[in-house]
Order: sequence, then structure tokens, then C-alpha cells
Amino acid sequence: MQGYGRTEDEWDVLIDVGREFLIERARLGRPTTYTELNATLVRRTGYRAFDFERADERAAMGNLLGAIVVRDRELDPREPPVMLSALVNYLTNNDAGPGFYQFAKDLHLLPTNASKDEQVAFWIRQVNLLQERHGASSA
Repeated sequence: MQGYGRTEDEWDVLIDVGREFLIERARLGRPTTYTELNATLVRRTGYRAFDFERADERAAMGNLLGAIVVRDRELDPREPPVMLSALVNYLTNNDAGPGFYQFAKDLHLLPTNASKDEQVAFWIRQVNLLQERHGASSA
């Protein structure tokens, strides 16, 4: 993966560090925000932050989260499939963003015609599965 002004090597590091951070959050049983993820990536990698004031940078963060999900599923292909990105919420909302639900549909984990209630139920199941899979009792 490359683009958005970042090298392929930079993306690889961001994916690995982001995945590690989200697994840590799952172990703690706590979600995170885009803002906290962004700050953690900067702190742990030394790379520039994503600028959420810019649409292309918001898209880049969305692509990063998608890549984290794909890498996690490659490295940990247990059933049922989980999406680490379920742990990332908007700063002011207790919910995943629309990109999360679209990606779940693209991965055939959520029906394309899922209602808002079905989407929220899916997200809650994902968060619970992540906490079960990575929770302190499984470490």
C-alpha cells in the first residue's frame, strides 16, 4: 500500500503499529478514537500525523484502518472474523464511522441492505468478539 504522500515502507510500519495498538485496546476492553490512534501512531513511529481537516487525510486514515483489518485477518484468521477497526470511534460519538460499516459489507460480514439497528448490533458484536479474543483472560 502506498499513496497519500507516504511510502510503502511507512504504510507497513503504520499498519503494524496501528494493529498492535488496537490489540492493546482490545486487551484493556476499551475503545479508542481516531484522534488517539493518530497521536499514538505519531508517538510510536515518529511519522507525521494525519490531518483530519483534509478530506484526503481522513480517507488515508480510513484506508489505514482497512489495511489493519486485512493484515489482522491474515495473521489471525480465526473464526468468526473480527474487524479491529470496530474499536475506533469518532471523538464525539460512541459508534463506528460509516466507513467501518461499508468495509464490513465489502468483506461480506454485514448484509448490503443492513438497517441502522443491524449495523449497530454488528458493531457491538465485533467489539465484544475483540474483547473476548484479546481480553486479559485470553492472554
